[in-house]
Parts: sequence; structure tokens; C-alpha cells
Amino acid sequence: MTELLDIFRALADPTRLRIVALLREMELAIGELALVLEQSQPRVSRHVRILVDAGIIERRREGSWVFLRIVAQGPVSNIIARAEEWPFSPREALVVAHDARRLAAVRADRVAAAERYFAEHAAEWDAIRSRHVAESEVEAAMLAMVAGRRLGHLLDIGTGTGRMAEIFAPTVRRITALDRSPDMLRIARAKLADQPVPIDLVQGDFLNLPMADASIDSIVIHQALHFAHEPDRVIAEAGRVLRGGGHLLVVDFAPHEDEELRTLAAHARLGFSDAQIRGWFASSGLLLEAAQTLEGGTLAVKLWLGRRRSDEDQPPLAHEGDGPRRRLAA
Repeated sequence: MTELLDIFRALADPTRLRIVALLREMELAIGELALVLEQSQPRVSRHVRILVDAGIIERRREGSWVFLRIVAQGPVSNIIARAEEWPFSPREALVVAHDARRLAAVRADRVAAAERYFAEHAAEWDAIRSRHVAESEVEAAMLAMVAGRRLGHLLDIGTGTGRMAEIFAPTVRRITALDRSPDMLRIARAKLADQPVPIDLVQGDFLNLPMADASIDSIVIHQALHFAHEPDRVIAEAGRVLRGGGHLLVVDFAPHEDEELRTLAAHARLGFSDAQIRGWFASSGLLLEAAQTLEGGTLAVKLWLGRRRSDEDQPPLAHEGDGPRRRLAA
């Protein structure tokens, strides 16, 4: 009873009800909440602390920003899911409508910030894109390679602007989009606001994924592995969080000698060979199921699809009397 009482006490305040209604629509920073509610940040912070202590919302840090969201599990999720049925009075309904209009302005600000970022970096990205086959062909090949496979909960490592989350959203149950850069996550948040599946944006490092072992159904690493000085460790970390039978799709460049990409785009590695990827997959418990090369321009784009080994992949051990013992598959 104590937990339920804490929840209802925390909700027994007009401002906190407004905060919950806003966070049902999208994750927000405290500063954004203050703008919508037209209240000071210290005052909003006090309300947020009460909601956090009651287990209704949770904080998630991205660089210097802290984003807030509704807790997804426990009694809170069932209570909040029925928010549309809460009996708002006509006066309260006006306040909710006012908040919705100001929330739309926050969305617009995010989109404008993303567009400014794209404009500032357009020349740099165009210079890289001009070196290889069109992105539309790469994306089509990626979707074709995983067609018919159960992707479930997808982890997009190095999500950047969120494009991979965007194209895979129709084929998965939920997405976790991870990136080291808070700036990129804010752009992805603006871009992915209206997707049909739940998307969690998480700040993290591909060498230390903030996920439990065997907790993810599928992983995409699109044009991010070349930033790693130790790509084998990135693959191993992906293998750690991938469930048995789950799939890892890596998309990057074939080996090349375009040294300008080290200075133009901070590439630590100039592409990867099939042998390298196959070896790193094997060391991480992954079987290389498919590889594809997309030629065009001066850089060839490679796709590698791996599957996490499961118990069914292991051949049986030989018993005494069965003749020479067979070695287990590597």
C-alpha cells in the first residue's frame, strides 16, 4: 500500500499532473518543462523531485542535460496509461490544451536546431557521400538482408541523427538508439518524435554498452565501426548484449586508402575486410551468415550479418566408443 499511496500523493498537485501529461507525449528536459509550464526551473525541479521519489518519472543524463520520462514498469505504467480517462474539468482542459500548444513550440525548436546542425555540416557529409554508392541503395540492401528475421528489440549503436532507427522502426518492437554525443542525440530526438514504436535515446560508449548480457534481440552498427581504434572490442561488446540467435548487422567500408577521411571525418580505421569481420565475429560468439559488397564511387560499402551462437549451433560431444573425438566448432 505504501507505494500506491506515494504515487497518489505525488499526483495530487495540478503542476505535477501537468508534468505527467507532458511527459506522456515526449521526453523533456527540466528547462523545456519550465518553458511549457511558464514556471521557474527551481520550482519545476522541486515538483520533478517529488515525482522521481514516488517512482513516477525517471531521470536520464545526456552530457550537461537531464531528460525526464515516465517509468515504463510497475503500477505507475498502468495508472498513467489511463490518463485519457481522467475527468478533467472544463477549466483544467483549457490548461491541458494550453500546455499542448507550448509543447508544440518545444518540438518546433528542436526541429529548427536539427536543421541548423544539418546546414552547418552538409558540406562535410556531402563530401563523404560523394565517395560511395547512394545511401538509398545501402538502406535498401540492409532491409533486404534482415528481411524475415525477428528483430524484436533493436539496438542502434552510433545512431547519429537517428536515420537507422527511422528506417527500421516499421520492422521492430522497440528501439534503443545509442550515441556518445549529446548533440547528436538531441537531433535524433527531434527526428524520431513521431515513430510508430517506442524509441529510447541513450548516451553511451560502444565499448561499454549500458545493457545487460543477452538482453537485445538485434543490433545495427551503421558507419560507426570505423571510428573505433579497437573495433574487435566493439564487436565483442555487441556480442555480449545480444541474445542467443540474435543478429548483428555491421555496415562500413571495404579496405581503402583514402587518408583524407582521417582528417575530414576522424576515421580511425580505413575500412574492414571480410576476414577481419569474420574473425572478430567468431571470437565474440557470432557466426557470419552473409556478406555483401556495394560498389560505386571510390569507396565500396560492405554489409556483414552475424548471428549470435545458440545451443543449437554446438555439435554434440563425442562419447567413449564413438571413435575419434570431434573438436567443437570455433
